[in-house]
Amino acid sequence: MGLHLYPDPVLRKPTEAVTAFDDHLADLARRMVETMHANNGLGLAGPQVGVGRSIVIVSHDGRPGAEVVMVNPEIVESDGTQVSEEGCLSFPAIFVKIRRFERIRVRYQDVTGQRSEIEAEGLFSRAIQHECDHLQGRLLVDRMSAVQRMAQRRRLRELKDRYQRQEAGAEAVR
Repeated sequence: MGLHLYPDPVLRKPTEAVTAFDDHLADLARRMVETMHANNGLGLAGPQVGVGRSIVIVSHDGRPGAEVVMVNPEIVESDGTQVSEEGCLSFPAIFVKIRRFERIRVRYQDVTGQRSEIEAEGLFSRAIQHECDHLQGRLLVDRMSAVQRMAQRRRLRELKDRYQRQEAGAEAVR
């Protein structure tokens, strides 16, 4: 599966709830896990692979086998705050300090539709919150301060230029 990079409009579209818990969903989750690991990520959301459904993959340590597949996740409790450096597979080479909740409780379904809850803290909590932002069309750049956006303006411009070149190339082929 290919990653969609900023400023691809698919990243801005809020996702729809998953209602079909079938082999297609299980296959999508498997391919998302593979894509996340191939890109050395700790998490991946549907929009990042062009899927407008509410599904995220999150790993607490990045190792294969440690992933949690969350379908229709909802943060139901939060506590404390943490500020730490954060990156995003859709924003390669950009890392900024972002404020997040320290601890969260998340209600979600697995690929079979089974409901579950999980508590997370620290980096795992941060990764879940980041991926849940993607499901709402909220991006890393939206969480940056004005100073951080200015500091990253060159890299953000490079990503925009790259996207425009790709779109122009796709138009020429059509």
